[in-house]
Amino acid sequence: MGLPGSGLAKGLAVTLRTMTRRAHTAQYPDVQPELPPRTRGVIGLFEENCTVCMLCARECPDWCIYIDSHKETVPPAAPGGRERSRNVLDRFAIDFSLCMYCGICIEVCPFDALFWSPEFEYAETDIQDLVHERDKLREWMWTVPEPPALDPAAEEPKEVAAARKTAEKLAAQAEQEKQEQQEQQEKEGDA
Repeated sequence: MGLPGSGLAKGLAVTLRTMTRRAHTAQYPDVQPELPPRTRGVIGLFEENCTVCMLCARECPDWCIYIDSHKETVPPAAPGGRERSRNVLDRFAIDFSLCMYCGICIEVCPFDALFWSPEFEYAETDIQDLVHERDKLREWMWTVPEPPALDPAAEEPKEVAAARKTAEKLAAQAEQEKQEQQEQQEKEGDA
């Protein structure tokens, strides 16, 4: 057994040691924190990529994504073609009072329409104001950081290599056509 009051002395010693150290308090509202590059804040919507496939809403475990759409008939691209129908997005909303920020909706989106934004200052005084419509989600899209750069030692993706070959082939064809046109103009000029 120790001396009476030894626990109190140890506690006071810890307090005195802590009092002499410099505080590490972050003055949050005045000084913005430095967030890691791919911080999960809110979900941004890139509306142009959304095809209203409803995968995000179906896979959401909290059912906090609300999507409304209608079908629109698109005239045929070529004469004699048939009309096509496509989904048009009317409403895309996320209820952040229900969202658990799991990211499943972002992972299942096949068209890269949803992204994590580092924005985290979206507190509201009324819980009903935490349902953010597509206009607000579109605003947050522009705060999404660029994806990290690819590893320079990594193999080039097959899609990029195929696109480059096609572009080079088209450029070579265009150059050949241009040379043929110049030769033809020179022949017509000589005649």
